[in-house]
Amino acid sequence: MFGKKRYLAVLLLPAACLAQTSNERPPLQLTLKRAVEIAISPEGSARIQLAGEAVKQAQSRSAEARGALLPNIDAAVSEQSMTRNLAALGVTFVSPIPGFTFPTFVGPFSVFDARASLTQSVFDFSTIRRYQASKVGVQASKADRDAADDQVAGQVAQAYIAVLRAEAEVEADRANVELAEAVLKQSENQKAAGTGTGIEVTRARVQLSNEKQRLVVAENGRRRTELQLLRAMNMRLDTAFVLADKLSYVPVEPERIEKARADAIELRADLRAQLDRERNASLSASATKMERLPSVSAFGDYGSSGTSMNNSLPTRVIGVSVKVPVFDGGKREARRAESASEFRTEQIRTRDLREQIQLDVQLALDGLRSAEEQVKVAQEGLGLSENELAQARRRYDAGVANSLEVTDAQTRLARARDNQISALFSYNQARIDLGTATGAIRQMIQ
Repeated sequence: MFGKKRYLAVLLLPAACLAQTSNERPPLQLTLKRAVEIAISPEGSARIQLAGEAVKQAQSRSAEARGALLPNIDAAVSEQSMTRNLAALGVTFVSPIPGFTFPTFVGPFSVFDARASLTQSVFDFSTIRRYQASKVGVQASKADRDAADDQVAGQVAQAYIAVLRAEAEVEADRANVELAEAVLKQSENQKAAGTGTGIEVTRARVQLSNEKQRLVVAENGRRRTELQLLRAMNMRLDTAFVLADKLSYVPVEPERIEKARADAIELRADLRAQLDRERNASLSASATKMERLPSVSAFGDYGSSGTSMNNSLPTRVIGVSVKVPVFDGGKREARRAESASEFRTEQIRTRDLREQIQLDVQLALDGLRSAEEQVKVAQEGLGLSENELAQARRRYDAGVANSLEVTDAQTRLARARDNQISALFSYNQARIDLGTATGAIRQMIQ
């Protein structure tokens, strides 16, 4: 029995070592740049994967459109044994000899044919236009992929700074708890020295309890933002990571602000994609119009025909055909009207997107200016609150003030810390909004 237990332990030892090694794997050190790189990789966000598949589909459609301009070659081999009823085909013979009739049933007989056929479009302007439109469609799909990269980068950046804000809130609440514990100890010392009262100790304990509750809420909020970041990166939700950055103030270059509007028109990938879609619609409309023009194609085949493979002779056909559209019941005109409407639709969308880009840039600039002012005011308010609390505690130690003054100062300091965190978060959010509005979000986070 003992030997079996020892044998089982030897078998389970490698698995235990493997589990320990897995559990001891260090957490991922995550910077904002690294988070965006993971999200926009080919295996990253689902939106990136879908955009990549859209590019492949557009390339396949372009190859299909190009195939209409290339030679079409077919080969076929057939061997048949058949019979025919001439009377059923309407073929009758009148015999000049009385009493003799021609047979109406023919066969069986064999037919063998081996042949290669070729067709080639010579002039078909409508097909050429469709191929040109398909190439523009590929460009539009690639621009859509770039736009998806920018959108995902902006989403990941927003989720990243949300985690930074949550961590800053946790740190601030921990500092508030430590401060509340120090104030409680101070009130207990004052009561022991005979200069304080029990109500002051109770008030300090209530303040400490409130701060601990806020800390619990902040820690839960941090966990929620961490999961949202992992989801935006399309990573496993049990992935452990540590952010390498802190919520801070990083000024935007003045030249970037001055060139914001010009950069938006030049760099926005969604605008490039829309311009390509408009051009695609224009070429498609032109292709529909050119369906009314004649088209020329060449054809030919070469092969061997006979009663069998060993008894066959070479035959061929070579020719040129000209197709002139005359009347198709109005289908061509309906397609032309539809394609013209699609082109006008894309023009409307282009104008609307240009106006939306102008609005996005203006809102981002206004938000950035406001956030900068908030950061300055919040920093000043934090310094004043820290000074007020220090003075209140000194006055409480000297016995010239009660704990209410300290508690009020604590509350204002906690509010000032929250204001600073909110201001820094708003500023970083405004930076991301500006990068997204100008199409330079990926360059901004390098």
